[in-house]
Amino acid sequence: MDFRQLTCFIAVAEERQLGKAAARLYLSQPPLSRHIQALETELGVRLFDRTATGMELTQAGIALLEEARNIEGLVQQATRKTRRAGTGQSGQLKIGVYGSSIYGVVPRILRQFRLSYPEVELTLHYAQTPSQVQALRRGQVDLVFERMVPIESDIRVQLVYSERLFVAMNASHPLSQREWVHISDLRDEIFILGSEVTAASRVIEICRLAGFVPRLAEPSSNVVTATLLAAIGCGVTLVPESMLNVNVPEVIYKQLNSEAEHSMDLYCFYLDKQISPLLKSLLEIVDGSSGMTFRSGNDGFLAIESEALKLNNQLS
Repeated sequence: MDFRQLTCFIAVAEERQLGKAAARLYLSQPPLSRHIQALETELGVRLFDRTATGMELTQAGIALLEEARNIEGLVQQATRKTRRAGTGQSGQLKIGVYGSSIYGVVPRILRQFRLSYPEVELTLHYAQTPSQVQALRRGQVDLVFERMVPIESDIRVQLVYSERLFVAMNASHPLSQREWVHISDLRDEIFILGSEVTAASRVIEICRLAGFVPRLAEPSSNVVTATLLAAIGCGVTLVPESMLNVNVPEVIYKQLNSEAEHSMDLYCFYLDKQISPLLKSLLEIVDGSSGMTFRSGNDGFLAIESEALKLNNQLS
């Protein structure tokens, strides 16, 4: 039994005349009759009673008609879903996220994507960059939003958003009454860092440009933990603007002011040769958030990460 035979059977059952069914299927009557006869022979039952007025379904034919319509509906549904998936309108998209990226532009991007493509199932994978790269290569994620990014020949990296930097401190800190804080005002502070090497390198760079070497606390597990430590007075931490969406008790955020423009960048990355229609649809929305695309043929992580490790070793 094949789908063509079922299509012919449904047409004859609904039209009850070979001539009308043949016209509906754009066939002549002889091949249509052969399809029906072949189906009856294969099933070993008579599906129609041939009468003077046309074709009447037998009990076996009535039973088959219900199932045939179900099969036809499933095939049509599968066809629609396949076509929509092929054009980036349905399917599943697996997104890697980590750290403060989940508090800022990423939810807005994914929300906009979901509104535009409601039939696409979005799943999230929370882990740091090295694990995300492995997940990317294993097909566990399709795209990753991160601040620390890999530079490898088969991975494309795109700048998503540049955020202003703020200082998170205890609400009773002497600097908490100011409208903004200059980096030189933090010369005597202890800087609490998350586990991201990018954040450490950025703090060291900003402080050195201001003429001092920062005192660093032991790295915390992430930017949220670093902010909690600032809340209890263990020091201060520099955070991206997206952290202003996180209401931590006893913490106040003050914009960082310095001679140079400083920001914390958010990137997305994905395998260069595995851009599916779904991923392309998401990237179009990411593009609307402003950004640029670049590639590198070198293995490893951004040079700034390596430099930050060297600086941390020097300071320890």
